Amino acid sequence: MKLEDIPRLSLGFLPTPIEKMERLSAELGISLSMKRDDFTGFGGGGNKVRKLEFLMADAVAQGVKVLITTGGHQSNHARMTAAAARKFGMKPILVLRGNRPASYQGNLLLDHLFGAEIDFLDPDAYFEQINPRMEHHAAQAEARGEKAYIIPLGGASALGAMGYVNAAKELSEQYAARATPAPDYIVAPVGSGGTLAGLHIGCAQYLPNTKVIGVAVTGSAVPFSERIAKMANDGAALLGFEKTFTPDDIRIETDYIGPGYSIPSEAGNAAIKLAGDREGVLLDPVYTGKAVSGIIGCVQNGTIPKGSSVLFVHCGGSPALFPFADLLTADREA
Repeated sequence: MKLEDIPRLSLGFLPTPIEKMERLSAELGISLSMKRDDFTGFGGGGNKVRKLEFLMADAVAQGVKVLITTGGHQSNHARMTAAAARKFGMKPILVLRGNRPASYQGNLLLDHLFGAEIDFLDPDAYFEQINPRMEHHAAQAEARGEKAYIIPLGGASALGAMGYVNAAKELSEQYAARATPAPDYIVAPVGSGGTLAGLHIGCAQYLPNTKVIGVAVTGSAVPFSERIAKMANDGAALLGFEKTFTPDDIRIETDYIGPGYSIPSEAGNAAIKLAGDREGVLLDPVYTGKAVSGIIGCVQNGTIPKGSSVLFVHCGGSPALFPFADLLTADREA
């Protein structure tokens, strides 16, 4: 099956621009650009819109009435899934890792404005309870006679990965239109892995000389390289693309997670301030700040050579800045 034959609903404001980061490039000694997928627009923007274009087409075709997904307190995916549910007349249910907060800030505020039902899970029990809890909500919906649809964490599935196969195709067309070579490296944050799986499939098809690097922003019970290779193989099979990915093909940088998922890191916070100061670009402490700190670290240790051309996939997430305002302004008086 060709990519164009897979049902897809238009949600994002595509194609998103490629922006050259002139001052950061000079400072780091590389040619750094950003694919501005924070500008996808729908539901506050971000990379998950691309996945939802394919996942929502499947849900709408099945007559779904209740859309269920999961994530952390500041999940961009949960926020955009709630928005997509409302756009197509569905009820969103979000099962989120973390206790009920005293106040709703950032993405949680937006979840509330989209009218999502939010089920908070104790973070220590989350990984044991998440699938049974989502199945419970689905069973309740079905008992009411409402078709339910569960989207996995981050929209990470073979179908969801098609969003970033399509993004790689979009990039190849943009570089061709500019008559400029594709980048040496594409770097993206890795949480659930669907974006990176799609980029691997898409680059193998459309940007064969570009290497893909993922910067982990969380840990994983199953090594990312194994999980992403399997997802990429499932996605390639969906497309009838005769390509096999092994864990050795999947490059993941794991030194930039910091204390844990959704917990800001010192290096990530420094990257947020650097991007804001040098380029007027907003990064966030959950995903993009840590990923850009990974680019900086890889240049400093030589794993990304000086003089390389690097494209960073800006996955959005600026709403997650606001719950951490006190932390990010701790140096204000100084």
